[in-house]
Amino acid sequence: MGGAHHNHHHAAGHDNGHGHHHGAGGHSHGPVNYGRVFGIGIALNLAFVGIEGFYGFVTGSMALLADAGHNLSDVLGLVIAWGAWRLSRRRPTARFTYGLRGSSILAALFNAVFLMVACGAIALEAIQRFSAPAPVSGGTVMIVAGIGIVINLGTALLFARGSQGDINIRGAFLHMAADAAVSAGVVIAGLLTLKTGATWIDPATSLVIVAVIVAGTWGLLRESLAMAMQAVPNRIDPGAVVRALGEVEGVARVHHLHIWPTSTTETALTAHLVIPDGHPGDAFLRATATMLHERFGIGHATLQIEQDECGDCAFHI
Repeated sequence: MGGAHHNHHHAAGHDNGHGHHHGAGGHSHGPVNYGRVFGIGIALNLAFVGIEGFYGFVTGSMALLADAGHNLSDVLGLVIAWGAWRLSRRRPTARFTYGLRGSSILAALFNAVFLMVACGAIALEAIQRFSAPAPVSGGTVMIVAGIGIVINLGTALLFARGSQGDINIRGAFLHMAADAAVSAGVVIAGLLTLKTGATWIDPATSLVIVAVIVAGTWGLLRESLAMAMQAVPNRIDPGAVVRALGEVEGVARVHHLHIWPTSTTETALTAHLVIPDGHPGDAFLRATATMLHERFGIGHATLQIEQDECGDCAFHI
């Protein structure tokens, strides 16, 4: 059942059979094995949480224990991004005709919201510490934070390549980059505080880092929200698509154009083309779908051909 439906889907909407999975690796740079990248990232971060938690207990450092908890929440963010990446590769079924690709949009949205909430928590703690300064972070804390910079930066770099074309991967990248910044802040604040003895440096550094993370996450939040609302992806100009379809030979008018993301990397389109001379045949549909794929990265185009100016306008929005 599912298989037959799937084949029909391609016949109606082109998509050359491979187009769906083409986007999963971050578009045209050759596929990145994100299964391995997520595996490495999750394993490294879990190991770091273990080390940090252990030293936190041994030294009685609340700062280390708090950071271990924060890093554990990041592992959750990575697990969610990885789960969505896996789900988005599932084959379509009779009920989920796009497969579960939309999960990548939900994961990007979750990671953006999650980062914003984490920023709020860090900012609140920093503001409270201005009035009740915590004891200065000792050498152990700085060493562990230093390890954190290396691990988080390393994991962020693994995701850096795919973060341009896929906002689910960008969510994972930002999460790790944000953590590296937090760890760097701990080290810098620790050094400055040891040198000067000023207790305000630590919370002030935290607030600066929060501002940086919020600035970085804002775009992810806006874009993932827009995708969840089925907005035309940022990289596509709807006007240019209308013009491109209007320039196709025989097309008098284009109407009922819809362009929406089916996942964080894939885009679908439906449009009605008014062709007074009648249906130009399957080769025309294939050529037009190929043009949309090559020029705009739209991998799933469904085109309806109409002869008169507006045969059924009344039935459509």
